[in-house]
Amino acid sequence: MTTSSTIDPAADTAFFGHPRGLYVCFATELWERFSFYGMKYLLLLYLTKYHLFSDANGLEVLGGYAALVYAMPVIGGLLADRYLGMRKSVIFGGLLLVLGHLGMAFEGEQARLVAASVVRDERALQVFYFSLALIVVGVGFLKPNISTIVGRLYAVDDPRRDAGFTIFYMGINLGALLATLLCGYLGVNYGWGYGFGAAGIGMLVGLASFLYGQKHLQGLAEPKQPQRLRERSRLGVSKELTIYLAGIAGVFAAWQMLQFHGAVGVLLNVLALIVALALAWFITFRCNTVERGRMIVLVVLTVSSVVFWSLFEQSAASMTLYADRVMDRRVFGINFTAAQYGFFNSFFIFILAPVFAWLWTSLGRRGLEPGTPIKFALGVALAGLGFGALVLGAATPNEAGLVLGYWMVLAYLLHTAGELCLSPVGLSAVTKLAVPSIVGVMMGAWFLATAYSQHVAAQLSKLAALDADAGLADVGTALASYTELFTTLFYVGLGIAALQLLIAPLLRKMMHGIH
Repeated sequence: MTTSSTIDPAADTAFFGHPRGLYVCFATELWERFSFYGMKYLLLLYLTKYHLFSDANGLEVLGGYAALVYAMPVIGGLLADRYLGMRKSVIFGGLLLVLGHLGMAFEGEQARLVAASVVRDERALQVFYFSLALIVVGVGFLKPNISTIVGRLYAVDDPRRDAGFTIFYMGINLGALLATLLCGYLGVNYGWGYGFGAAGIGMLVGLASFLYGQKHLQGLAEPKQPQRLRERSRLGVSKELTIYLAGIAGVFAAWQMLQFHGAVGVLLNVLALIVALALAWFITFRCNTVERGRMIVLVVLTVSSVVFWSLFEQSAASMTLYADRVMDRRVFGINFTAAQYGFFNSFFIFILAPVFAWLWTSLGRRGLEPGTPIKFALGVALAGLGFGALVLGAATPNEAGLVLGYWMVLAYLLHTAGELCLSPVGLSAVTKLAVPSIVGVMMGAWFLATAYSQHVAAQLSKLAALDADAGLADVGTALASYTELFTTLFYVGLGIAALQLLIAPLLRKMMHGIH
């Protein structure tokens, strides 16, 4: 049953001058991101240290999970837009997320070596994989639709609109900041189940917040054509129930895919090839000169985003293992766990986001603000420089041969600065450069590219994969392996950025007046 307030959204200023519904979305997203980031930085450590996965196998699971998490919102957003509406989609996704995160708290028996073979608790691993699958599908239904609800709370010309999204996105980073500190501490120091369990409790609070605050959404999150949900599908049940059953079927499909290493990668490669061929045909035969130029620029920017996120997402992969194995993690008098270092990304976003907003505005008034291709180049360059910081740190270890944690802080500072150059303008570029008739398709391609970058990030991390017999206990061997990887990523980042800067004038010309 849906309840709605009679207050006009435009006149609702109860939440710091914004509609009450913004608070509902803010709280829901804060706790959803708390749950997501609370387990993200624990995941690879849990697999390699508790279940004794090799680095390569652990990275396959992490990469497959992350890729599916970023791909599923395309489907979840489509189903909500055409059938379910945002409110029902968020509730269904939230329920799956609560079950998934709480299921992660079940550790089972720790893996052990018996006669040089690893004996694992297979029942616990099946619970683990199924829990990940619940999270994947849950994010797909919740993540795109909670953001859409925020947009619906404001009229297009409402002057509060941008500020409302700023407040909403602060909730994302606040949730990530708190989660990496708390869950990263509990998981490493008290037991993995405590870390994952805390993430699950966070998601439960988020779902409760949304259910309690539904009346403040003003009916704006309801389906466009509710009668369609009552129609019978080919299964002989209502279309609404069919969607829920399809979501559960998706959980079982993801459960299997996450266990067969490479399955997600094959799927992404096939999809990427199909999209590339379709775009090549469309650009060649269906675009005029102006549209063709803009679409080519959009494709270049999309490829650039894959490069950036493949570098940036080393944070939960190779950078977390680096912090765990070869780093003196004491920073500013605090002994951080390896899983807590993700905190610095959210922390620096809080610090730097206002600075970048002021910088772009200030440069814009003077006609000096860099265009989108330049901002993308700066983002990729800063990601590369972040790895340069870790390479420098490896050259000056302490007496124990460990890299000082301050170098990791510097790496996160540079990566976050790169994120603020590239991420805020990405979706805007899609809406501006895509041919109007295929904006939705290009938005889906953009999210597919983001998902693909998660897979690429895991494959890159595998270049420095170690196992127990190849030097996990030998700090020098491990440090050399990671330094070789980070050196490569440093040159890749700077090289791609330099190429982007060289072609930036051409790209700007091909944009035909779009800044």
